[in-house]
Amino acid sequence: MSETDTKTETEAEAEPEDVISEPLTFGDKVKNELAEWGRLLVVFIPAVFFISLFLYEQRVIPSESMVPNLQVGDRVLVNKYAYGYSRYSVPWGVGRILPLGEGRIFARQPERGDVVVFMHPHFKRVMIKRLVGLPGDRIEMRDEMLYRNGEPVETEFVRQLTYVPHKWTRAQETREFTERHGDREILVHQWQRNSANDTTGVYVVPEGHFFFMGDNRDNSTDARDPSGHCPPVDGIIDRAGCTPRVSLERASVGFVPFDHLIGRGQTVAWTTKRCRKDAGLDCPPKRVWKPL
Repeated sequence: MSETDTKTETEAEAEPEDVISEPLTFGDKVKNELAEWGRLLVVFIPAVFFISLFLYEQRVIPSESMVPNLQVGDRVLVNKYAYGYSRYSVPWGVGRILPLGEGRIFARQPERGDVVVFMHPHFKRVMIKRLVGLPGDRIEMRDEMLYRNGEPVETEFVRQLTYVPHKWTRAQETREFTERHGDREILVHQWQRNSANDTTGVYVVPEGHFFFMGDNRDNSTDARDPSGHCPPVDGIIDRAGCTPRVSLERASVGFVPFDHLIGRGQTVAWTTKRCRKDAGLDCPPKRVWKPL
């Protein structure tokens, strides 16, 4: 055999043969797609859970209790490490079924004026309100004016406005004020004069608890309402842990225990809120990455 013939045969042996595979059936395609999704979820779900547990989670505002600072449809980023962690910090409600016990780890005290996300003390509902009372504070309302430790909270009238509340068909007249909490100046709304919680008894916040109110004062069931509190003694409510005198679903938040705090509302990331822009009606500005 010649050298040329030998080389030709060797090269022929080295050349790859054409590989013909059978076309995938529909079932095989489905299995492959499910396997790809499975591999993705194995990585994605633990990552989301980790971020939601230790760093930030997103909450959607369902009601108008925090108008004008939060609107229905706002997507709020909640800072999970602001106050440390408790069983209620665990996302997706998992913490309520785990034997984690009470208390907090890496606990940090919230500040007056914080927007706080917390678990309702009387039933399973996540709330978002403004913190106005720390342990030991004496809180009361007198003719719409918030008093803390016997002194009125600094308040200033801003304007009168008209808007259509969520799911309403008629406009509502509203008075807008600023309130100062420490070095923070926040906006609050008052609809009507002499409403149920414009004048209250005295609330003395127990140790390990906090007092919350909504910024939309006439459209917020909060700690001013006595339905979630212990009965008063000599006009003063200073205890926590009593069974409400109404059904749990109708009870106000009362005093909220420290371990029920989930995190601090930090930023409105974006919103789906739409407003009727009829003549004479006030509409909130668009909110994208708006600090609280």
